[in-house]
Amino acid sequence: MASAGRLLLLLLCLLPVAPVLTIKKYQQLSHKRIGEPCETHNECQSDCCVTNSLNPQKFCTAQTVFQQCLSWKKPNGYICKDHLECQSKCCVINNHSVQTYCKAKTVFLQCLPWRKPNWDYCDYHSECRSKCCIRLNELSPNRCIPQSGILLQCLPW
Repeated sequence: MASAGRLLLLLLCLLPVAPVLTIKKYQQLSHKRIGEPCETHNECQSDCCVTNSLNPQKFCTAQTVFQQCLSWKKPNGYICKDHLECQSKCCVINNHSVQTYCKAKTVFLQCLPWRKPNWDYCDYHSECRSKCCIRLNELSPNRCIPQSGILLQCLPW
């Protein structure tokens, strides 16, 4: 009976040592502080390794209040290829070129593309701000024109 008690006491003394060794091992793996370069999340004390600028290099960063690890997003005006690249989640054409840029959403949280102003050449109604693309006479090319009439219809001038 006495040897069983000693064995139990010995086991209880050894139990707290195992978690401490595990914690120290984990701290050695995740030793990098916020702002230090990294390649994977588990290298960082914050468990968060993301890009924080246009530079592709990743850095250890803090997690959000909701324990999320968010990477840097492009602000308005930056060239983009997808909505997810932008802070505004809105990547559209904003002038005559085919290049797309990050753009702010409207007050109603819509992501509206740039449209041609009145009197610009066009091929489709959807290209124009007025949503009205018509040929003014038989010989002229299609142009964006303001909608007219009481019902604001797409009518030739």
